[in-house]
Amino acid sequence: MPKLTVFSQQTPTPAYDRPRPDRLVKGNPLRTTWEHFLTANGDLSAGIWSCEPGAWNIAFGPGKDEFFCVIEGRLRITDNDQQASEFGPGDACIIPAGFTGTFEVLEAVRKHYVLIERQG
Repeated sequence: MPKLTVFSQQTPTPAYDRPRPDRLVKGNPLRTTWEHFLTANGDLSAGIWSCEPGAWNIAFGPGKDEFFCVIEGRLRITDNDQQASEFGPGDACIIPAGFTGTFEVLEAVRKHYVLIERQG
């Protein structure tokens, strides 16, 4: 029988990374991911993500969508047409497949995320 994934009852090992150097716009922020859930085939992931201030270019593949909800801090996402949206605690967004733009962390941020990556 499948079990609920209750984030507050888990302590996943954090994974650390930084934006790729060729995508950096400002700073070199440390990003931390606590993956609380991953499907058996790896196409759906959910957890908590945090990041220091900085900015980098993003390019989502054709099968990659992300939902997020900010827990704390502030971030700005600007698309390639220079349309910017800012998010703070309680704000939610979906970054759709094929999206390209700039992701900027204005104040150290923590967010819940759900990421789906479909093949083909």
